[in-house]
Amino acid sequence: MRLPLAVSCVLMIAVSLIAARRAEQTCALDISLIDAQTGAPLAGQIKVTTATGEVVNVHELLSRGLGLKAGEPIQHWAVLTKSTTLTLPAQLLTIEAFSGLETETTRIEVDLRDKTKHTLSIPLHRFYNAADRGFRSANTHLHLMKLSRAEVDRYLTEIPRADGLDIVFLSYLERAGADHEYTSNSYTADDLASLSKASGTGFGNGEEHRHNYGGGGEGYGHVMFLNIKELIQPVSIGPGIMKLGTDGLPIQRGIDTARGDGATVVWCHNDWGLEDLANWATDRIDAQNIFDGGIHSSYKQSFYRYLNAGIDVPFSTGTDWFIYDFSRVYVAAGKYVTPAGWLAALSSGKTYITNGPLLEFTVNGHGPGSTIDIDNGKPLKIEARGWGRHDFKRLELIKNGNVVDSAPAERQNNHFVARLNVTLETDQPCWLALRTPAPPLAGDTELTEPVNTNEFGKDLFAHTSAIHIVRNGRRYVDRKVAEGMIQEMTEIRAQIDKQSNFADPQERSRVLDVYSDGIDAMRKRLQD
Repeated sequence: MRLPLAVSCVLMIAVSLIAARRAEQTCALDISLIDAQTGAPLAGQIKVTTATGEVVNVHELLSRGLGLKAGEPIQHWAVLTKSTTLTLPAQLLTIEAFSGLETETTRIEVDLRDKTKHTLSIPLHRFYNAADRGFRSANTHLHLMKLSRAEVDRYLTEIPRADGLDIVFLSYLERAGADHEYTSNSYTADDLASLSKASGTGFGNGEEHRHNYGGGGEGYGHVMFLNIKELIQPVSIGPGIMKLGTDGLPIQRGIDTARGDGATVVWCHNDWGLEDLANWATDRIDAQNIFDGGIHSSYKQSFYRYLNAGIDVPFSTGTDWFIYDFSRVYVAAGKYVTPAGWLAALSSGKTYITNGPLLEFTVNGHGPGSTIDIDNGKPLKIEARGWGRHDFKRLELIKNGNVVDSAPAERQNNHFVARLNVTLETDQPCWLALRTPAPPLAGDTELTEPVNTNEFGKDLFAHTSAIHIVRNGRRYVDRKVAEGMIQEMTEIRAQIDKQSNFADPQERSRVLDVYSDGIDAMRKRLQD
């Protein structure tokens, strides 16, 4: 029997209203994360999606992508640091959760249809424990802007803890006309101490000292001063950044002042900046950041080059503006460490960097930062391990900048593991390190292989600092590389003489002498 048109319309409207009402119904979900082995509460991150794959915005929790542009994968995740009641659609939902870098991702379907209240405790399976092995992690380069002080307080209290960071260095910097929005500049030493107490994450202070030609063009460079007693003035140098003054102060002047105050000096952005070679050649830098602000260049531009010239270069990293990735540097520093104690271990080279894969690497039982003298030509026993939530493809053994061996990553439950056990015969000095495949780089024909990504869509990377193999106390030096550095410093000196704005001959001499001293230092290294 055919229904009258009016009745059909009424039924359709009624069905639509019922469906809409069901879509508007919500459930109060009491949710928490726990360690599957111990039952202890964990801080971590969750993503909630509907049966159709739509990401649910969880208003009660802090967005992991706060302050970052919309549309990125990081915006899908929210921070959960304790048991919290969420107002969610009363639907069939999928919840994914993990903690830091050390747990697998747990994926649970929860049916909230026709429910007004529900309790859910999500167990997370840990596959690695860095702290138990004496490794402590830190972000050595961080600033925050365009957020309120209350938002930044919450950001710093919750996100490092959920990410599994042990220490965060929050650094001051200046740029004319823009730095009034740099919220992180307002934090005092007392503020950082309060954050440490509230969050369980250690907070240290710092300053980014820098010079650019133009607003963002390459200049003398950017360098971090960590654990400073007071600001090193000027914080930023010259008209390119500050729209006043000259180019008459080298970065080295600030470095020497900071070192005199006991600060740790970390060069930023890989090989970005004209003054990096001169300061590495004269042993003024404690560590080198890479991937702090994106993938701009590769390991060979700085780390491999410096190491091949006989220079110690501990690996480090951070994230610059916001914690947009899991990037951090681990140091072998013991189970508990203050920011100052952690920096001492960083300077010794007992480090590895990562945004996902976790590494262990020894040669004859000695880890990164060690020096091993060749013993009567006996083979070197190399042991390496890698763990990761995502498939990092393989471990790669690096000798003097080249891959000499590798081992594939294999699935184990819901994570990946790789093991490399080899012996290496050598009667010549060299340096050795461990990495996962390097991220691809546009324009570099050696780096074209894609790597997998983490939850935030960032290319996976991990790399240890070097272990030096010496003979009769003499380490590996590639004379061609060292001579190339001398030639480059000579060319940079001429470029700066031509390009810079100097007020008088004294300013010119003060800047150019940095490169003359660097050239002399590299020549002495070759002689020695």
